[in-house]
Amino acid sequence: MRMRSLPLVVVLTLVLVGAAGGRAEAQPIPPGCTAGSLPSGALSLICVPPGWNGQLVVFAHGYIEVRQPLGLYNLQLADGTSLPTVIQALGFAFATTSYRKNGLAILEGIADIRELVAAFKTRVGPPARTFIAGVSEGGAVAALLAERSPDLFTGALAACGPVGSFWGEIEYIGDFRVLFDYYFPGVIPGSPISIPAEVIANWNAVYVPRILGALAANPTGTLELLKVARVPFEPADPTTVARSVIGLLWYNVLGTNDAKAMLGGNPYDNRFHWYFGSSNDLRLNLRVRRVAASAAALKNLRPYETTGRLKIPLVSLHTTRDEIVPVWHELLYGLKARTSERGIFVPVPVDRYGHCNFNATEVLTAFVGLLSIP
Repeated sequence: MRMRSLPLVVVLTLVLVGAAGGRAEAQPIPPGCTAGSLPSGALSLICVPPGWNGQLVVFAHGYIEVRQPLGLYNLQLADGTSLPTVIQALGFAFATTSYRKNGLAILEGIADIRELVAAFKTRVGPPARTFIAGVSEGGAVAALLAERSPDLFTGALAACGPVGSFWGEIEYIGDFRVLFDYYFPGVIPGSPISIPAEVIANWNAVYVPRILGALAANPTGTLELLKVARVPFEPADPTTVARSVIGLLWYNVLGTNDAKAMLGGNPYDNRFHWYFGSSNDLRLNLRVRRVAASAAALKNLRPYETTGRLKIPLVSLHTTRDEIVPVWHELLYGLKARTSERGIFVPVPVDRYGHCNFNATEVLTAFVGLLSIP
């Protein structure tokens, strides 16, 4: 491992710890960077410092709710530190994109990252080494680019992403919503696969307080819901119960309609799911709502699925008790990658609750591991 690579680890640590995806706000363009647009219409940001060291970090952001405006998201850490500014100070170039759309944007993110790398080469020149790093939805983007564009990247670091099976992630979120409706009927109006506009518009003001009140009124049902749905929480920290419930319902309520539009129909199907772990499994399975997926949606899901066929190293960082994107994604991807000829898949589990809940040391270890792979 060359010593000049070590500052890049620090950069990626800042990126992954500070930008976990979700309900972020777009940030103003930082000093020293040039904003532009890609052929797709996606926004771009390219930052190249004086005395550039020849290496490039490309960042794929996490899920941004579809109603938000296109923007350059996740550029600022919680303490106000600007990621592009830090990267330039260390001598590295940085590039990111808004993607051409928000919401479900994995395939669009892949295409826009490729356009971004091409734009960087045209405007600046070819980098000696290029790394793709992504979190949450961006973690899936990074993993799929590692499989499909090994000519563009030296290595990939995916954090807390649905890398094992995107359809499996859809099933996980869908199962949680139908089970929530079983235990708390009528709290959220409408269908788990067709969200009323009124619920979306009033999610924070009306429905989050309503859900929290329902959970408080029925703690036994709440814990049984989490048990049956296999959703982690921390028994020593009761606030994680509501955090897990609200977090998963957020993705169902604010992401379902967009996902259906993108996939040409409903991809969720629980007709043959058998739920267990409740106080009365027979009653649960007889009464829980059953939903059928459309054939068109299932067909259109295929490009979102990873294969495990790698030609460059992929390191995947994941907390063991991630409530939004479960750690079993790492196990599934590992099974897929067993037959990989030249690429190497290295899962890095972190024993902690929380989606994308890493510290600097853990990210540093993961990236040093990536650099050590020949």
